[in-house]
Amino acid sequence: MTGHDESGKSVVVSDDTVAPQVPMLLAGSEFHLLWGADEPPRFPGEGSQPRWHSYFPPVGGFRFSFVTLPPGTAAADEQQLDLAEALADAEAKLPGLLAHMDPDAPGMHTTDTVDVGVVLQGTLILELDDGAEVTLHPGDTYVQNGTRHRWRNPGDTPARFAVFISGAHRTG
Repeated sequence: MTGHDESGKSVVVSDDTVAPQVPMLLAGSEFHLLWGADEPPRFPGEGSQPRWHSYFPPVGGFRFSFVTLPPGTAAADEQQLDLAEALADAEAKLPGLLAHMDPDAPGMHTTDTVDVGVVLQGTLILELDDGAEVTLHPGDTYVQNGTRHRWRNPGDTPARFAVFISGAHRTG
């Protein structure tokens, strides 16, 4: 991470490893929340992590993260899971994410964002309305323009993608 010192020179502020968020409700998934803000950045700045409050950004805000999805349809063992505890855990680790989920179609969600991503490892299926699907492989990119969608990993190894999310206006 870079920033500016007191005289305005560019400096390295940190070179840290970011631990993943691993919600018990999404067995095997990892979310590396790397950078984000709820408003546009201002420069010069010291390079510290801006404050942000929810997984998806508001208009003018942004997020950058890595997401790892396990192979197949890994799910938490519901018999071993306290649902209230798992929901609270997910909300604490990924604030606001579950509020965007379609309760009638697990994993489907719609956000007021533009998501720009690249697949880094594994195979991902991007599913849209009416079962339309696109299969993505390492190096493939996508732009998700506020559409209803879900992700699946059809492979036998974890799939990882990097995504930059920008808050957007929805007019209808």
